[in-house]
Amino acid sequence: MSVNSPLVVSRWLLAALSMKMFRYYEDRIPQDASVLVVSNHRSFMDAPILMSALSRPIRFACHHYMGQVPIMREIVTGQLGCFPLEATLHRQQSFFQQSQRLLQSRQVVGVFPEGTEPMVKYTQHWKIGEFHRGFAHLALRASVADLAVLPIAIASLEETNTSAIPLKLFSLFDPTEPLFDQAGWHPLVTYHRVAVLVGRPYWIKPQHQKQYQGKQAKTVVAELTNYCREEIANLLKFGCY
Repeated sequence: MSVNSPLVVSRWLLAALSMKMFRYYEDRIPQDASVLVVSNHRSFMDAPILMSALSRPIRFACHHYMGQVPIMREIVTGQLGCFPLEATLHRQQSFFQQSQRLLQSRQVVGVFPEGTEPMVKYTQHWKIGEFHRGFAHLALRASVADLAVLPIAIASLEETNTSAIPLKLFSLFDPTEPLFDQAGWHPLVTYHRVAVLVGRPYWIKPQHQKQYQGKQAKTVVAELTNYCREEIANLLKFGCY
């Protein structure tokens, strides 16, 4: 896989689906810096959309099962350059190790902090779930100079919702995921028109890294997590109405 092939594949996919994208606040995208992209997540199209919006490849951490399911594995990892997380026991360690290496080599890393739930349960397009804090820990311990955490909102303006695959089928590939141990179908959200709104970057400064120790660590992690979630939530309100 060449460095730019995920971007090429992303643009081809969106063109094939005849999706129209409107971008806002592009001037907020950091240049000549390591970037950790944080975004809301409802559709299989989210990663390609973010790559096209930023005009650069983004290495996304994705759920373990995506690296196990045939065909999906070839598209997600082989063509789009995502890196699946390990099984539950080593998931966090794997995420930090792979992401740190990518950020240190000046690649853009992408994270969907809502996790798997909004992908396997139908959610309203203007709502956003709670954020897991792993991305904040990554940003504060990455030891990368000029690191920007960039919140981006994907606001659906027109979409089609269908049911794709029984959820229990995915448990064959990842039996550790409780969300797959239930009746129902994996939803498939296909965007037709979408707004991509770039938030204000949160720059990781030496004082943040100094605070990331002892009792202060919890406070600075919560601050970064809440900042990104609130920034995306506010952008969604603007983009969806």
